[in-house]
Formats: sequence, structure tokens, C-alpha cells
Amino acid sequence: MSADAAVALGTKPAVTLADIRAAAERIKGAVIRTPTLENPAVSRAAGTRVMLKLDNLQATGAFKERGAANRLALLTAREKAAGVIAMSAGNHAQAVARHAQLAGVAATIVMPRFTPATKVVRTEFWGARVVLFGESLAEAASHAHELALREGLTFIHPYDDPAVIAGQGTMALEMLEDAPQIEVLAIPVGGGGLCSGVATALAELRPGMPVFGVEVEGYPAMAQRLAGQPVSVGGPTIAEGIAVRDVGEKAVAILRNLGVEVLLVPERAVEQAVALLAEGAKVVAEGAGAVGLAAVLTHPDRFKGRVVGTTVCGGNIDARALSNVLLRQLLRDGRILRLHFDIPDRPGVLADISKRISDVGGNVIEVKHQQLFGAPTVQSTELHLMVEVRDAAQGDAIIAASEAGGYVVRRG
Repeated sequence: MSADAAVALGTKPAVTLADIRAAAERIKGAVIRTPTLENPAVSRAAGTRVMLKLDNLQATGAFKERGAANRLALLTAREKAAGVIAMSAGNHAQAVARHAQLAGVAATIVMPRFTPATKVVRTEFWGARVVLFGESLAEAASHAHELALREGLTFIHPYDDPAVIAGQGTMALEMLEDAPQIEVLAIPVGGGGLCSGVATALAELRPGMPVFGVEVEGYPAMAQRLAGQPVSVGGPTIAEGIAVRDVGEKAVAILRNLGVEVLLVPERAVEQAVALLAEGAKVVAEGAGAVGLAAVLTHPDRFKGRVVGTTVCGGNIDARALSNVLLRQLLRDGRILRLHFDIPDRPGVLADISKRISDVGGNVIEVKHQQLFGAPTVQSTELHLMVEVRDAAQGDAIIAASEAGGYVVRRG
């Protein structure tokens, strides 16, 4: 439903294109106007043209700055003097802290006790007072509201605030200006602020253009709400930035009115998208920032033959997590082999196997040689190798060369 249609029915939409355009003017200069670019490797892997909106390049590494900057710009003089408060364990915390500092406003951020120390330090870097409270996001949110009442602070909601939604919607304006050839959008959904803002802008700028929200399979809260189902979420996920149970009521209403469909993606597809962005596009994305691309990879029938726009909406991924994702993807692609041998315990066997691998072009990167435990007899030993190869075909050639030497080889 467009803004005009809503007015005709006697209702005022929570957010309009005019609100989003006004937000774009307010945050100009405070928020980076990030590029929208096509990467050949990503488009080739997706089987269709993909335009990437690189909001991981924001100063805090995520799109949340847009909504935070717009909401803070709308504070009254009294609200500025009193200060603001927010609850977040991640990107919203840093966004509010940064833009409060730029505006000369005192900021308090309530974070759950389990929040990684690096996120606490980053938030404090922007001058915020960090309060660690509760064992869950819900407990931290409740405490933030209590502090807001007690200290007279303005609560800055991460997604269920019209000004925040309008700020996030500015991303759509930039994407269509920089890449007008876009024909369909895939937008990550956590609380729903980003997707509802983008969908609102598109409804008036490009009526009829499909906008798909994207959630990870373990946290389909928005999809369940839109379908009128009870919310059931949970489990570990690499897309922790959108792993929410409680979505925004305003976002639900906007997405329902606009007929936005939410697609679900599996964990494996999110890891694949993170790895593809890192290796193919040289772009670092957190799990939540890669789910839009994951949707294109998972649901090719929805996007084939059309120019797809999606956002890399965050790049704040833990270095160890990124390393694990890249290694797991190399294993899945067959570019790292785990090989197991039961070999005779005599001199020269290990050297012979190594030569057979090197002759085919493989590179042994890890060796485990177990003589005392696990071997079937005292005359044999277990050999475990990790081998780097160009592709699956070269891996098959290495196994064939080993078997030609009379060795029994098992893939790990």
C-alpha cells in the first residue's frame, strides 16, 4: 500500500517516502554514502547480476548509523540535554554511541552481560557509558527502559521507531540512484527496520518492484508473524545480528501492508555467502550482512534473469569466525582434502606418499602420524593429511595417484 492509498483509506502510514527523503537530508555528511557495485565473481556464482550496497563501509561497520543519526537529529533541546539510552549487543550500540558523540549528547548503552568484550570496548570508544545487565537481550532491554524513566533519558529503539525506519530507508534512495538497473531487492530482516524502510521507499519510487525480506532458518520471526503463526526461534547461528524473537510492530504492519514476502536461508548458505564475498568480492561481511546474497544463492528461481540489489549491511564479524567460515568453505568446495591412510610402519612410506601428492600439484599443510594408538596392528600406522588443492578434480587425481601406489585412502 502506497502512502497515497493509505491516506485515501483514512490511515496515516508510519513512514512515507517524504520522511525518508527528509532523513537523507538530515544525515548527509554524518553518514557515509556507500557505493553500490557489481562484482563479477559474485554475479557468476549467483547466476544473475548482483549489485552490492556496501554499508559495511560505515564508520562503525554497519547500516545502523542511518537510523541512529536520523533519530538523534530529531531530539528536542531538552532531550539532548538529558541524554539518550539504547539497548543493544552489537551494531545499534555503536551507532547510537557514535552519533550521540557527534551531536554532543550523552549516551548510555545497556548490554547483556554475555556481550563480547570487543563490542563493549568499541562502544565505549565512541564515548558512551556502557551498563552490563542481564543474561538476555530482554532483560537488558527492560533495564534500559527502567533507566530511561529513572534518569529522564530518551530511549532510542533499534528498529521499532518511525525515525529509525526512515533513516534505514535512505539506503534505498542511494541504491536506486547509483544502480537504477536494479529490478528486485533482497534485504536482511532482524527486527524489520531496514526492510520496512527500504520497502516503503520502493513502494513509491518503483511501484511493483519485488522486495524480499530474508531471515535465517533458525530465526524466522518476521515470516511467522506475517503468516499469523506463533513465533518459534532459537539455536546457534552465524547471523546473530538478525537472530531476534521480537520483531518491530511497526515493521510488521508496513511489510504486511506492502505484501513483502520473507525468504528463509539455511546456515550453510549464509556461510557460503560470507566466503563468496570475502574471496570473490574482497568484501568482509558478518553473517547478518550476507543473508541477502544467501537468498539469491538459495532461491535462484526468484531472481534468475533479473538484476538483484542487496545490501552488505554489516561487516563486524569476529576474525576467528571468519577464518572458520573460509576453511569450512574450502573443504566443501573440495579445495582442501582430509585424507586418511593405514600404512605400513617402515621407512620411506611417508616420503613416498608426499612425493605422489606433490607430483600432482597438491600442497600438504598438516600431517598427523599416529603409531601408538589407533593403528590396526603394531606393524602399521595411521596417517592423516590435510592437503590444499586447486579444485575437486585435482583432489581426485591425488587420491588416484595414492591408490596407484597400493595405498588405501579415505576422505575425511
